[in-house]
Amino acid sequence: MNLPTPAATPMPVDTVYLIDASMYVFRAWHALPDAFFDTEGNPVNAVHGFARFLLDFVERTRASHAVAAFDIALTSSFRNTIYPAYKANRDPAPPELKRQFQYCRELAAAFGFTVLADAAYEADDLIGSVLAASRGHGLHAVIVSADKDFGQLLDPDTEQWDYARGQRWGAAGIPARLGVEAHQVVDYLALTGDATDNIPGVPGIGAKGAAALLAQFGSLETLLARVDEVPFLRLRGAKSIADKLRRHADSARLSQRLARIALDAPVPRSPDGLRRRSVDRATLDALCERLRIGPLTRTRAQHLLQLEPRSEP
Repeated sequence: MNLPTPAATPMPVDTVYLIDASMYVFRAWHALPDAFFDTEGNPVNAVHGFARFLLDFVERTRASHAVAAFDIALTSSFRNTIYPAYKANRDPAPPELKRQFQYCRELAAAFGFTVLADAAYEADDLIGSVLAASRGHGLHAVIVSADKDFGQLLDPDTEQWDYARGQRWGAAGIPARLGVEAHQVVDYLALTGDATDNIPGVPGIGAKGAAALLAQFGSLETLLARVDEVPFLRLRGAKSIADKLRRHADSARLSQRLARIALDAPVPRSPDGLRRRSVDRATLDALCERLRIGPLTRTRAQHLLQLEPRSEP
């Protein structure tokens, strides 16, 4: 008698978590009062909040591979060469916060995270480049961020996690959020622009209009090549939209370049370079002493950071 072949047990899959770290530093900065100071009397409220975030993250995920990507390219990004006004509407971080970013990078490294920062590439580009380099290595990737721009990177092996809201989604969740498919996110941003990053887009085309145009034409280049068809669409102000597209075609193409996440930044090229490392207790103790991180948090850190990572089935 032939016995049924038992079902194969799924092999564990390592997950690499790619943290948009600067976002969580800013959140900690706004969430905690100026009641924390280092040994020199400098405020470190953002550092204490970021430490809590990292420890909570480790406790919840037991991540074997984890990257903390930081923004240090506010005015020196390659995008500033393409478009000098890129992010020109943003005020620089105040000195009391800028100092804390360095502490946060040191803390993430002391906690065993792979820390990435580059003067020419933003955190988005570092995360995108890690994804590009790690494809084919059997890793599942989770981008830890609420930033809508990351939608362009999502695919069957990559999802996004808004950690603060506890929401997680893959490429299939993008249409409900933006009205377009994941592979259309760059073209969507090219049309709508992005006031946060000072990306111009096409004036007068908003989210609904951009989604409707991409649903009809599929891509920005096809839309611009067939712009004479736009006035005949069942779209409010279709003739005016066609005129705007003709006048601002160069702006749309520029915005597309600015919105596209780079995949060629200098990052580790193998999964081993993304593995969360063992904690150096001496380094961690010295840093915690300088930051005046209390004994309860230190004990929690030393316990959590020594836990064995786990893989996902």
